[in-house]
Amino acid sequence: MNAEVLDNKTQVSIIIPTYNESQNIVKILRTISKYVPKNISTEAIVVDDNSPDGTGKIVEEYLKDFKKVAGYTINIIHRKAKDGLSSAILNGIQNAKGETIVVMDSDFSHPPQIIPKMIEAFKQYQCDLVVASRYIREGKIEGWTTKRKLMSKIAIMIAKRGLGVKIKDPMSGFFAFKKNIISGLNFDALGYKFLLEILVKTNGINIKEIPYTFENRQFGSSKLDNSIILDYVKSVWKLYKSKNSSITNEKRGSVHFISKAARFFTVGASGFIVNYVISMLFTSGLTELWYLHANIFGIIASISTNFILNKIWTFEDRDFSRKKTFSQFGKFGLFSSLGALIQLGMVFWLVDSHNVAYPFALISAIGTAAFSNFILNKKLTFKEKLGG
Repeated sequence: MNAEVLDNKTQVSIIIPTYNESQNIVKILRTISKYVPKNISTEAIVVDDNSPDGTGKIVEEYLKDFKKVAGYTINIIHRKAKDGLSSAILNGIQNAKGETIVVMDSDFSHPPQIIPKMIEAFKQYQCDLVVASRYIREGKIEGWTTKRKLMSKIAIMIAKRGLGVKIKDPMSGFFAFKKNIISGLNFDALGYKFLLEILVKTNGINIKEIPYTFENRQFGSSKLDNSIILDYVKSVWKLYKSKNSSITNEKRGSVHFISKAARFFTVGASGFIVNYVISMLFTSGLTELWYLHANIFGIIASISTNFILNKIWTFEDRDFSRKKTFSQFGKFGLFSSLGALIQLGMVFWLVDSHNVAYPFALISAIGTAAFSNFILNKKLTFKEKLGG
């Protein structure tokens, strides 16, 4: 697909989703006006999710006294409820007049001075999608805790391993694209990662990453919470199913049975039960172990039962010769251990840092780890293609 080169008549639409950004919104709109190319007609579209702090009303008041800058206009969309970031972005795109769409946050973590560089990249590299990246050379992150950086790395690993995404920063919320590349596509608009949907659902587009420095917000509060993490897991799973929708059910004779992916997750469900029961058993009145120690016993039990069931049922391998079985179990255990680390870290983070009830934290962590286990073990332990 050949990208259209921007010219003086091309209009750019900058989508700015907001929720409780009263301390940032006017300043970001003013700053954007300083950096948008003066020879290109540009509109900023604020999509507000009925912010309790009056963000939408503040924009309305600002527009009353707004002195139009050459080629720069501001519009606002008022939504009735908080329906999520991706949904807000999609709403903004549906109302955008521009041929080129820029998506950015309003809290200055995405510096407006990068916008001209993104627009210039379309001309210079003849690309369809420009991603402002924190993880390429000269890109960096300032103000994040070690825990936040680790979570970002894990999310990127899941996107790359599970969805086959190639770019360095698929989790970026700062990107620009030619609107025609999403024509005819259906978006789930679930969670916070609209870029990830574009990367998975478009084919043959030219992508360019450019570096920028992500700076943590100074005003307002971060939107990252437990619901965002769960939404990310749900959205990745939906995208995975969409990407592999061509997988058909296998047949044995005249019997129609479920795919290996469904088998793996059925086994995972049994492992979930084993993990949960054993973990809760060791925290009961019988032993009263510390919840993390109990969780370790649950993990060991579920890894063992999952290996046996996957070997026999999912992958139909009934060769239990000692050398082969121990080799396979070693690999299975090794790659499952990464999921275990994710599970332990997530349980500790939810319980100790956010005071989430242990049973709920355990369910959330096991679900996240199970998805990671499926991707890694299918690809690396049992040597199968992700789509097969």
